[in-house]
Amino acid sequence: MAAETPPTQHLSSSSSCWSCCYLHHRLPHLHLALLLHIILFLLWCSSFPAVSRAQMPGFLSIDCGGAANYTDARGLRWTSDAALIATGTPISTPNTSTTDTQQYTTLRAFPSDGAKHCYALPVATRARYLLRATFLYAGFDGDDAFPEFDLYLGATRWSPVVVYDGARLVTREAVVLAQSSTVSVCLSNATTGRPFISTLELRPLNGSLYRTDAEARAFLALAARINFGAPSPDPVRYPDDPYDRIWESDMVRRANYLVDAAPGTVNVSTDKPVFVATSERPPEKVMQTAVVGTLGELTYRLNLNGFPGDGWAFSYFAEIEESIVPETRKFKLFIPGLPDVSKATVDVGENAPGKLRLYQPGYYNVSLPFVLSFAFRKTNDSSRGPILNAFEIYKYVEIEPGSPDALAMASLASRYTSFGDWANEGGDPCWPSPWSWVRCSSEPQLRVVSINLSGKNLTGGVPPELVALSFLAEIRLDDNMLTGPIPDLAASSNLSIIHFENNQLTGSVPSYLSSLPKLTELYLENNKLSGYIPKALKSRGIIFNYAGNMDLKAGNEEKHHLIIIISALLGVSLLLAVSLCCYVLTRKANKKSAPPEDDLTKAAPPAHKLQKSDAPSCEIATETCHPFRLCDLEEATKNFENRIGSGGFGIVYYGKLPDGREIAVKVPTNDSYQGKKQFTNECHCYRGYTTGTWWRFWGTAMKTGGTSWSMSS
Repeated sequence: MAAETPPTQHLSSSSSCWSCCYLHHRLPHLHLALLLHIILFLLWCSSFPAVSRAQMPGFLSIDCGGAANYTDARGLRWTSDAALIATGTPISTPNTSTTDTQQYTTLRAFPSDGAKHCYALPVATRARYLLRATFLYAGFDGDDAFPEFDLYLGATRWSPVVVYDGARLVTREAVVLAQSSTVSVCLSNATTGRPFISTLELRPLNGSLYRTDAEARAFLALAARINFGAPSPDPVRYPDDPYDRIWESDMVRRANYLVDAAPGTVNVSTDKPVFVATSERPPEKVMQTAVVGTLGELTYRLNLNGFPGDGWAFSYFAEIEESIVPETRKFKLFIPGLPDVSKATVDVGENAPGKLRLYQPGYYNVSLPFVLSFAFRKTNDSSRGPILNAFEIYKYVEIEPGSPDALAMASLASRYTSFGDWANEGGDPCWPSPWSWVRCSSEPQLRVVSINLSGKNLTGGVPPELVALSFLAEIRLDDNMLTGPIPDLAASSNLSIIHFENNQLTGSVPSYLSSLPKLTELYLENNKLSGYIPKALKSRGIIFNYAGNMDLKAGNEEKHHLIIIISALLGVSLLLAVSLCCYVLTRKANKKSAPPEDDLTKAAPPAHKLQKSDAPSCEIATETCHPFRLCDLEEATKNFENRIGSGGFGIVYYGKLPDGREIAVKVPTNDSYQGKKQFTNECHCYRGYTTGTWWRFWGTAMKTGGTSWSMSS
């Protein structure tokens, strides 16, 4: 546990004089005017109060309803709540003194609409904090009925807030272990008047202060923290208490508060320092005062807010009375109806060796009634009556887990904090009242069953947190600007209504939608969805709107897939058939023994008949292989002048017929029998592809000596 930094001390008058003497002795030649200026400066510095020092790190003080930030007389920096909450109305309170209480000149009031209104305070996870909320009514609404409402810490009901006196400050304090990066303080359930709040304060606690074995499942709600033997009704707090705990004076007078004091009860005090750097470290100023039962007994009765119940209760003792001869101070605690608590003997001298040292006995878990009557009575072997410097009593408040969907919903809302007040409602999404855009079920658990964010101008993808909300029955995200695919919501088997229309969603319609057993309405119109609608989804008989998706097809996706498969098979079959045909023709040509020119000229008329024919040599039919005159080819190719390429067994030349048709003429280069045979086979194959291509085979020509010529265009 880190040691506390001692408060900044004032410069006393004696220290100022010491400074003057020091300067006078060490600087004898200093000009008198300069010396006077230094003295005046020192006196001016000593006039500043000690509270002007900086506040402790981590302090957060929120002035609810305040318009500006400021620092009060204690050195505490107060922040307006304007940036922390979007609901409620800032109100200036009437008839409130502004002396050292500027934070109570305003408040924030909320409508009595059944909704909850929450502040989310930043904290460090697994750190322990003192959290305080205050309420000063001051008749702000002019209503005859005092307000009454509930205060919540997350999903846990912290305490009721009941106003009995408009001028009296109502305070609620708790010691909490932060479970996440924020702590939510909410007001809700007004039975009379309007919920309101004056301040919120957050104070980090160092080390093991108020650590309990149950802090993960329960927090401590303050019932009483009393400074006994106080010299005035004013409380002790920061900077005297570095943790800014408020120690209420035992001089405060109100109903059922420290009544039935025993006769012979007197106040004692000391100016000497008291060692307090152990246990819960009560402030030294508190431990410098006490009450003593001079007649052997101290008795009190008070009401404990929040009880009956289990609590944390500790008393603080220090021997601060002077004595000339050694004396003893032993006493016992007696609580009616609690005999087990009344067994221990308190021996201040034995347990806190020496005077002016803290001794802190108590109970980490004790059952206490609402009306607590207790007595300290001296033992027979004690020379002095009981003493009591201070005590604290807290009640354990079991933490309600709230909705299991709280983390996912908080993450979802955090995406849109700048989109409107609806994303900043805070607290648990379901308890004590649901967020304005959420519906929840309560049996067997608090679960989110409906989300309605229609027309909120949402951008980006569909929130991925929806996937974690397995109890969703209804989603309304229509009329936004959402993009991307529809997420996988298959785990939300209760989904019955889905509205995604009028967005910019892309991708296909997920097939899992057809397997949602409770789906009755699905709206996907006016998006950018594509592909085919699952057949099983169309056959469900649900309300299904998908118009306005230009690339989304209502056809049978399975039939489409079958057509693709059949087309592919036909294409492969056709390719195999053509390949087989070429193979057969090639084998057939290879088996022929006649010279290749016989095959080419068998169906053609003799050359002399062709030469005597009146028909033009280029006007030929395309269904058969026609003979050409060599002179025509020589004229068309300009004596085979323009070579444009070469292929198997020959060179290809460019030519042009008299009617303008462009041709390519291939001339074999191998005059061997095998070369002629291969060239003839090539011509046969070309004849099988005379249509349906970008070229056409026209025919052949014969050259004296048996050389073959082929031509195509």
